[in-house]
Amino acid sequence: MADNVIRAAEVVRKTNETDIKLSFAVDGSGQAKFDTDVPFLNHMLDLFTKHGHFDLTVEARGDVDIDDHHTVEDIGICLGQTIREALGDKRGIKRYASVFVPMDEALAQVVIDLSNRPHFEYRAQYPSQQVGSFQVELVQEFLWKLALESRMTLHVIVHYGVNTHHMIEAVFKALGRALDEAAGIDPRVQGVPSTKGVL
Repeated sequence: MADNVIRAAEVVRKTNETDIKLSFAVDGSGQAKFDTDVPFLNHMLDLFTKHGHFDLTVEARGDVDIDDHHTVEDIGICLGQTIREALGDKRGIKRYASVFVPMDEALAQVVIDLSNRPHFEYRAQYPSQQVGSFQVELVQEFLWKLALESRMTLHVIVHYGVNTHHMIEAVFKALGRALDEAAGIDPRVQGVPSTKGVL
């Protein structure tokens, strides 16, 4: 990868349910700016951004008078699309990462392969189905759409925990660190890290 390549992308998605503008930079400094109707997701994305050393801006309006589903899902779609675009042909990347992150009593693991083959595995059992006004099932929805649109293989395992907020927080911190590692440049890699010659 050339030193002057900027790994960043922006997307605008407007539907009858949501209106989203999102920009993402792989090689950032943890700068996050959010203006959405889903405060808990803002908090989680802030953790993801800071711990992954990305830059992320999200402006989103959605039909939250119904519920948060469409807004959370579409932000996941947009973030996945920008990750895929920002990584380009993936020349020189490490490709794989496995990260454990504790959050007090909770432990989460995120394993990534930037394979261009979307797959999602999720192993998590939460003590509660809601954190504040946020429906916990939307974590799965967000992560699945992120994996699909970024075309990554994503495994998320919450090994244990007592506090649902802590458990989800550990997931998003681990996600940031794992993506940062997998997207990192390895100077030993010539071309793309695949025997196929393409990712």
